Amino acid sequence: MGAEFDRVDATHFRVWAPDHAGASVVIYDADGRIGNEHPLVRDDEGYFSGRVQGAVAGTLYRYRVDDDHDGLPDPASRCQPQGPEGPSQVVDPESFGWTDSGWTGITLAHQVIYEMHVGTFTAEGSWRAAASRLAELADIGITCIEMMPVADFAGRYGWGYDGVNLFAPTRLYGTPDDLRFFVDTAHRLRLGVILDVVYNHFGPSGNYIGRFSHRYFSSRYENEWGDPLNFDDDAGSVRELMTANAAYWIREFHMDGLRLDATQQIFDASSRYLVAEITAAARAAAGDRSIVVVGENEPQDSRLLHPEADGGCGLDALWNDDFHHTAVVALTGRREAYYTDYAGSPQEFISAAKYGFLYQGQRYSWQKQRRGQRTRSLSPRRFITFLENHDQVANAPGGRGARLFQQSNPAAYRAMTALWLLSPGTPMFFQGQERGDDRPFLYFADHREALGEAVRRGRAEFMSQFRSAATRNLVEELPVPNGNAFEQCRATAHAPRGSAELINLHRDLLRLRRDDPVLRHGADRPFDGAVLSAHAFLLRWSGDTDADDRLVIVNLGIDLRLSPAPEPLLAPPEDATWQILWSSEDPRYGGQGTAALDTDDNWQIPGNAAVVLHPRRS
Repeated sequence: MGAEFDRVDATHFRVWAPDHAGASVVIYDADGRIGNEHPLVRDDEGYFSGRVQGAVAGTLYRYRVDDDHDGLPDPASRCQPQGPEGPSQVVDPESFGWTDSGWTGITLAHQVIYEMHVGTFTAEGSWRAAASRLAELADIGITCIEMMPVADFAGRYGWGYDGVNLFAPTRLYGTPDDLRFFVDTAHRLRLGVILDVVYNHFGPSGNYIGRFSHRYFSSRYENEWGDPLNFDDDAGSVRELMTANAAYWIREFHMDGLRLDATQQIFDASSRYLVAEITAAARAAAGDRSIVVVGENEPQDSRLLHPEADGGCGLDALWNDDFHHTAVVALTGRREAYYTDYAGSPQEFISAAKYGFLYQGQRYSWQKQRRGQRTRSLSPRRFITFLENHDQVANAPGGRGARLFQQSNPAAYRAMTALWLLSPGTPMFFQGQERGDDRPFLYFADHREALGEAVRRGRAEFMSQFRSAATRNLVEELPVPNGNAFEQCRATAHAPRGSAELINLHRDLLRLRRDDPVLRHGADRPFDGAVLSAHAFLLRWSGDTDADDRLVIVNLGIDLRLSPAPEPLLAPPEDATWQILWSSEDPRYGGQGTAALDTDDNWQIPGNAAVVLHPRRS
């Protein structure tokens, strides 16, 4: 489907419009005026197609169905230079000069992911500008960019989750070749790029796809964000739109994988679940390259990670909200709304390191139902852990986009960062986190006045689940999701106060995670944990021999004197003592220094600190 340029002097057009008797493609002249109209031929499946001589790369066009005089943009348009309301543009996807022929892709092992919103990552808000900063991220230890959605959407700014032209990289960040330049640059720096894609709804503005066929939508389900898509009632072409899109990003933009947004809202009663079909299509498009497919699934259905042959969908990893929620409770003390079912306790962190999800079928009081599925046999690395992401920063108290370090004791935040980056899950940063960015990340969307106000009220209703927020007039106090909110989130040239210390912290931890012979393979080596107090705990990894073990001690409370210490995991290897390998209280990170922990006066564990110990022969 879509417009396929033959790289000579013609383009083949194909569009699905089964509800209509006739369709044509209207070609615009060089001055943007409506030119010739070319009838398309219908087949038995409701597709209209035809070849138009003289339609070359750069040609603007629209489809007309029946008596629709104004014409409609192509549902599979590769480019919308004037936005979703304007005409589509023929693109030559093979004109870009790629330099990544030696790139073999990525696997999940040893990845450090970085979630990026291109429109706010730099002051310019473009792919070219973002590409110029990738070397900084690689230097810190990032290995993979997770780009928030780029499918074109209405308005001048937005998060990207209201896309309406799934194949058209938004004109707001540059041209399709600018996106290719970004990916090519990333690959030269040995960085992977995975793209966040939305297959559960279309945005409310600029969406013309229903004009081609009512079969794109279903009345069988309820979707949180609008009309649910139809994947199971005479929906082969709707499914094709999504599977072709997944393959398109991998094939034409050399993406290293996808992140599937809110899979719980992809409703499908077919014998083969669409998520499995999308994953298979993406892998087939990659050929010999390795790609990573990540899912977001609020109910925490770990079956999505199992092979399709075993009833799963073949995903590589799932976002782990449980780790985030327990970390926020531990750092802030807040247990409101969806944090209600977490205590931020040592055992929760030990269990998250071992098993990924904390809820695997237990009763979840906030939702008044059971939550999660068993993760038995699944490696801990298959769970993406984070302290921040776009949703959670925007949902910070009052919806004001505060970063987690701004809500935390600095020493406790450093300790939590160490736990996060040294645990066996696959870590994901949110942009700016690596340097303590003090800009907020707010919800912003350029909706027309009535829709914008409705969205604002919807956000206020969502935030009212937090008891403290519900005591205020949220509709009046919540930031308006307009241009001012967007501008507040855009990068500036100044370095935040303390950024050098946080960059040192993250760089050193990622180096330890990457280079330490034991911690590098932490997801594959035997490890165990133990609770030491109401706020202190340990994780211990086994090396090739006892003399190679690593002990990570985390104390999120006050100084702790542990005497007696009847915990076998504290025992050093034979003929060895524990020595400090790394500490979150190093002055390079703004800390106060760290004295020995295992002393003649038994264990002296500093408060609000994480310390990595390794054995030293006596």
